[in-house]
Amino acid sequence: MGKGSQNLTKEDEEIIFRSRYPPVPIPDNVTLPEFVLKDSELYADNVAFVDAATKKSYTHGQVVRDVKRFSKALRSLGLRTGHVVVVVLPNVVEYAIVALGIMAAGGVFSGANPSSHSSEIKKQVDLAEAKLVVTDEKTFNKVKELGLPVIIVGEERVEGTIYWDELLEAAERASNNGIESVVKQNGLCALPFSSGTTGLSKGVMLTHRNIVANLCSTLFSVNPEFIGKVTILGLIPYFHIYGLTGILCATLRNKGKVVVMGRYDLSTVLKALIEHEVHFAPIVPPILLGLVKHPILEDLAKLKLKSVMTAAAPLAPEIYEEFQRRFPEVEVQEAYGMTEHSCITLTHGHHTAKKRSVGYILPNLEVKFVDPDTGRSLPSNTHGEICVRSQCVMKGYYKNEEETAQTIDEQGWLHTGDIGYIDDEGDIFIVDRMKELIKYKGFQVAPAELEGILLGHPSIEDAAVVGLPDVEAGEIPGANVVMCKDAKESEEDIMKYVANNVAQYKKIRVLHFVDNIPKSPSGKIMRRLIKEKMLENITKSAKQ
Repeated sequence: MGKGSQNLTKEDEEIIFRSRYPPVPIPDNVTLPEFVLKDSELYADNVAFVDAATKKSYTHGQVVRDVKRFSKALRSLGLRTGHVVVVVLPNVVEYAIVALGIMAAGGVFSGANPSSHSSEIKKQVDLAEAKLVVTDEKTFNKVKELGLPVIIVGEERVEGTIYWDELLEAAERASNNGIESVVKQNGLCALPFSSGTTGLSKGVMLTHRNIVANLCSTLFSVNPEFIGKVTILGLIPYFHIYGLTGILCATLRNKGKVVVMGRYDLSTVLKALIEHEVHFAPIVPPILLGLVKHPILEDLAKLKLKSVMTAAAPLAPEIYEEFQRRFPEVEVQEAYGMTEHSCITLTHGHHTAKKRSVGYILPNLEVKFVDPDTGRSLPSNTHGEICVRSQCVMKGYYKNEEETAQTIDEQGWLHTGDIGYIDDEGDIFIVDRMKELIKYKGFQVAPAELEGILLGHPSIEDAAVVGLPDVEAGEIPGANVVMCKDAKESEEDIMKYVANNVAQYKKIRVLHFVDNIPKSPSGKIMRRLIKEKMLENITKSAKQ
């Protein structure tokens, strides 16, 4: 028995793992806005949000003032408890004020990707039965046909819409005539949309308590002397649950500063890291890949970066090692979570030495690993579907009881759809998504493992592996590879390179060189697109 096993209990022969850290209290009866804005007056003049490009900023005091004003304005516009507001904005300095204002008014914040097609935004608005949209002038065209009142944030005005600055000023002047909202901790506060474990987009119902509990668990180890002193890079999309809780809410709670950035390109990221003396940068693996694979002209000696954190997609060990070589002073943390639960595990300092581990179980969480075929819970060092139970588990999918029942069982366990295991020290490792595993002649092949091997090749800039249908084997591993500009290797050479590093059944059997790998805003590889494109190319070449 390893030292992690004292956190193990058998509940009716269930094998359940808990955190090595003691439980942390979750305050009752506070809403998410109250929880994150607590004590802001002590840091009223400290900058909370600054735009990396325009330098526009808000202090903690101004955030509190405008959350109050916006929430009051929303009530006067007729927003009532439980009403959904869809926010279609890029990362802007006002984003947290918009989200928390909606929640403080009793409304439900639902973030949408501004680069979505208007039909996708319409689908989200319809599914959520939204009453109101918040956007900017640039994205207005995508929402103007929805027949809902629209609030425009930013300098530009649009006829027939409600203008943000004027709305807040009017709220300032208005009296409070009986429009105070009663917001309960178990009421909904956010409705992010997630593909969940089955692929179609669904609204994830999160309560104030879900997110407060999540912040209590993830921030439990923050050193009190860092309060008010940490600068964070705000690059991850804020419509994403990680952007909302992990960046906006966590930084407000800790009275830090967020450097707000919308678009990602390497030189602007580096410039912002240096100029704003950023300490902590939550980024997605493609950005980490950029920092590792591209020549950097900026003066790295000026970096004040203490740690980077990656989430959303597993990090190949080869990239991790290369990053550590290039930035020896910077700690790499990996987090693991999902919209339905926000954050589940976290790595810290001494822990990152274990390659590929996504870290230890956070306080207040229970985790078990289940055999997908029998449903039995499994001991340590045994691969199974990761299931988690805690106060952070979503209330369910909005108006979708069937999907909810498939994801959360009667005992309150959330089934993540990820395959992983826990070792004797209590560290969790993710093997792959259940639905992404390639089944080659009955053997399971994890795309993430093959991608790691490909990315370790000096001539390869990026790579993605998918399962392609095959009559004899069921599925075969196929790869899309982006080569460096001056690379000499052929597709054959790269296939041989992989074959020399893996078991026979894991060999890549089809490989295409491509210009880029399609990825979602949060950095996840869009495997379905790649699969379709590869099959199309294979069919084409077969006909020639």
